Amino acid sequence: MKDSNYNFQVPDYSVSKEIFQLEMHSNFEILVTTPQPKLEKLPAYYKSEDYISHTDSKRNLFEKAYHVVRSIALKRKLKLINSYCNSDKNLLDIGCGTGDFLQTAQQDNWTVSGIEPNLEARNIANIKTKNSVQDIVELSNLEKESFDVITLWHVLEHLPDLQEQIRVYKTLLKNSGTLIIAVPNYQSYDAEYYKNFWAAYDVPRHLWHFSKKGMSQLMESHGLKVIETKPMIFDAYYVSLLSEKYKTGKMNFLKAIAIGFKSNRAAKRSGEHSSLIYIIKKA
Repeated sequence: MKDSNYNFQVPDYSVSKEIFQLEMHSNFEILVTTPQPKLEKLPAYYKSEDYISHTDSKRNLFEKAYHVVRSIALKRKLKLINSYCNSDKNLLDIGCGTGDFLQTAQQDNWTVSGIEPNLEARNIANIKTKNSVQDIVELSNLEKESFDVITLWHVLEHLPDLQEQIRVYKTLLKNSGTLIIAVPNYQSYDAEYYKNFWAAYDVPRHLWHFSKKGMSQLMESHGLKVIETKPMIFDAYYVSLLSEKYKTGKMNFLKAIAIGFKSNRAAKRSGEHSSLIYIIKKA
């Protein structure tokens, strides 16, 4: 995986069925989806009823299970941001989807702001958060150094202008603030097992694919420092379920649970969980 010539093909299983290349970034240990769709074409790749983060639907067992896990995850996320807040409680959540995390934080007396480019998801989020969510074009209008915590829960991998986005987050963060980024880890056991069937590649919606070293390199290039990583245990099971569907045409619950368990067990030794949360501070 660390070979600079690393290159393989991954189909878009969920929408277009097009084939994309994953190529190693020239400066960081990050894989790049190639070619990257033009900005005006990107929204078309999200037009799927199965894109669950943009809806609150519970149509089947899989979606119901997703929402049960999400409710547990929301409590853990709240506990996490509370542990890194030592002054005011000003939160910015980038790519907030339908606003459940913001709503949870708001109920815990956080002053919340959200950014969500999808209109349908943004409308749902604004109902839940008393109109605290704006379109991405408003990001540059937010007050500099005004947030104690900025979060991106499985969002950074979607953003076209990666370098500019990180620069903006740094300007919005208080000097004592914390940037929290959760992304898939292509060096996990389940990624190695499923290879180009690994659902967390999710091309071309995921434009970038991160390793621990690559994330640290990227942040250091902006004067930021990864001070800690934390696992997202449930992701190994969720991603394995989708990966089984892509590989075999079926969910194969028992097989997916077994692979998710093996991935988490392997990560106890290696630290390479299916998804990782990076805790980042200004250097």
